Amino acid sequence: MLKFPKEFLWGAAASAPQTEGHSLMNGKSATTWDKWFEISPEKFNDKQGPSDTSNTYELYREDVANMKKIGMNSYRTSISWARLLPDGQHLNNEAVEFYRAYFQEMLDNGIKPIINLFHFDMPWWLMEKGGWENRESVDDFAFYAKTAFEQFGDLITEWTTFNEPMVHIECGYLYKFHYPAVVDMKRAVQVGYHTLMAHVLAVKEFRNSGINGRIGIILNVLPAYGRSDESADLQAKKASDLINTQSFLDPAVLGKIPAGLIELFRQNNLLPVTEVEDTELIKMNTVDFIGINYYQPRRVKAPTNPKVPAEMPEDLYEPYDWPDKKINPYRGWEIYPRALFDIAMMMKDKYRNIPWYVSENGMGVADESRFKDDSGMIKDQYRIDFIKEHLEQLHRGIEAGSNCFGYHMWTFVDCWSWLNGYRNRYGFYSVDLDNNYQRTVKKSGLWFKELTKNNGFELEK
Repeated sequence: MLKFPKEFLWGAAASAPQTEGHSLMNGKSATTWDKWFEISPEKFNDKQGPSDTSNTYELYREDVANMKKIGMNSYRTSISWARLLPDGQHLNNEAVEFYRAYFQEMLDNGIKPIINLFHFDMPWWLMEKGGWENRESVDDFAFYAKTAFEQFGDLITEWTTFNEPMVHIECGYLYKFHYPAVVDMKRAVQVGYHTLMAHVLAVKEFRNSGINGRIGIILNVLPAYGRSDESADLQAKKASDLINTQSFLDPAVLGKIPAGLIELFRQNNLLPVTEVEDTELIKMNTVDFIGINYYQPRRVKAPTNPKVPAEMPEDLYEPYDWPDKKINPYRGWEIYPRALFDIAMMMKDKYRNIPWYVSENGMGVADESRFKDDSGMIKDQYRIDFIKEHLEQLHRGIEAGSNCFGYHMWTFVDCWSWLNGYRNRYGFYSVDLDNNYQRTVKKSGLWFKELTKNNGFELEK
């Protein structure tokens, strides 16, 4: 049996905008998702918008009870900025009551909450001022973080600032999957820089608050895999690592932006506008732990027709379609568990062996009702196999000395996923959208219960 460290965190992850529902109710103001759905509902799968999420706002007690049933000892979700501070300044007391009750329910059932501050849900009042392109957003976020620490610091000991900041940068300013859906690499870099400084100032507010606990950031990072060892492919790999991995991981853990990234941006006329004190702020406000979301590897090759200066990341590196890949056909994502071992070694060897955990790992599958048995349970053996393969590689990394303290699946209950709506399902529990959001455990949930009870699992012979 593969056994994991004592007090290992077994759980799942989700976010406020993808689960809570009540998107424009109970004092919450609009986010970019609410507005984009209002403006362009046709962009959303089956016209499923932010109000069509899994209604955790009303069903959180049932959800926590279901977490306990499958042995979860931890859960990561987020606070909605637009719910807590609808205008950015004034507290929504109903939101405070909701979150305090939700977090206390977890604690009362032996489930450690890990609470994230931002999960792609930019408040509309801030978007109207330019969002992350506006330096004011840095101070606005710091005030929000300070407010959250004041309101919930007696309940929460594990905090994170951002989930996958690279995603709202790329999807909003390069690839049109998030609002404002523009294509402008210069603006993307500025958005990234202000996001980094917002993170830094939130960490500073946490240190100043004096509350007990730790603070980190959730990143979707991994070493890039180059097509070959030829110099052009190695250069592409280096550029990918600098932009996608080191851009946030180095400042968060090591306290500095990589010199190679600064030089790369300088060469391509992409340097952001900064302020004099930023370097010292980054240096002084590093994190206590890192969360790493891992779904698929990043394979790259030298660009076919690069532009100088670069106008898109593909001018610096292109995706490489590895011919031997195993694929999840529903998302078009490669399944490569070995990368979790490589990540574990990267964290050990390059990042001071800082405490870290797998903050997301999961397999989205469409039309899961095909796999129901006579009792109505979804027999998602494919998800169990996926988890086993990844945990085996994670265990290898832990045995080799990497300081990993937990594993969270995306997700606990099937949830709404941005433009994709409910096209693909990820949960340990299914959600029936046509029957009052009824939750039904899947086979993977029962398997996870055995995993958590044993703090490990038997390897196949």
